[in-house]
Amino acid sequence: MADPTPVIDDLRAESEELDLLVTELSPEQWALPTPAPRWTVAHQIAHLAWTDRSALLAVTDADAFRALVEKALAAPDSFVDEGAQDGARLAPAELLRTWRAGREALDRALRAAPPGARFPWYGPPMSAASMATARLMETWAHSLDIADALGVVRAPTDRLGHVARLGVRTRDFAHTVHGITPPADEFRVELTSPTGEVWAYGPEDAPQRVTGPALDFCLLVTQRAHRADLALTAVGPEADRWLDIAQAFAGPPGTGRPPKGTER
Repeated sequence: MADPTPVIDDLRAESEELDLLVTELSPEQWALPTPAPRWTVAHQIAHLAWTDRSALLAVTDADAFRALVEKALAAPDSFVDEGAQDGARLAPAELLRTWRAGREALDRALRAAPPGARFPWYGPPMSAASMATARLMETWAHSLDIADALGVVRAPTDRLGHVARLGVRTRDFAHTVHGITPPADEFRVELTSPTGEVWAYGPEDAPQRVTGPALDFCLLVTQRAHRADLALTAVGPEADRWLDIAQAFAGPPGTGRPPKGTER
């Protein structure tokens, strides 16, 4: 049974780094558009606050979380946007307080979770470690959108190991949401971390293989960059198809980002 403490600690660090990026923004900067259509910087933080609240309910109040799921099923095309829009209407200082309080409450709940506990989610039930990993993945991905709007570059860290591992583990999910039967055999995935270490997953002799920078793989599975703009190599037709459909986040197939130079 994996100790969730390391990934919860990394989630806290990822959130605090993003907090430093937005804490001194002007009202005009909060209103800047991000790469996500119709979403400003405020929408991005509001979405993180909304999802943290959803995760907190999943961990602490299963009945209340089920009510959220029912609401999502009733309006699958607008549910996420509505949550972000509600938060984006708040004054920046209030939005920051809401986000900070929510992520702190989730941090405490995840640390207090009984060993082996599993919690409901929009996809399969998750352990405390898996919940923290999913929150870290989303926090990192949305921080990229915010950094893009602000014209800054966030240096990658080895916290990306959690995102990369999630991207590998969601291979079959990505196929399923596209209506494709997942491959029967494991793939070999070899990724170079930001500090030069090789992160390897799957059998060494697997014929289907993916190699490249860990940052690029994480950008791919969070759909923050188009495959054409990334230095990832696929060997084998099944691995090649996976790189076209990969996604580490729950929900229907994402639309992804267009290749550089084709943005409208």
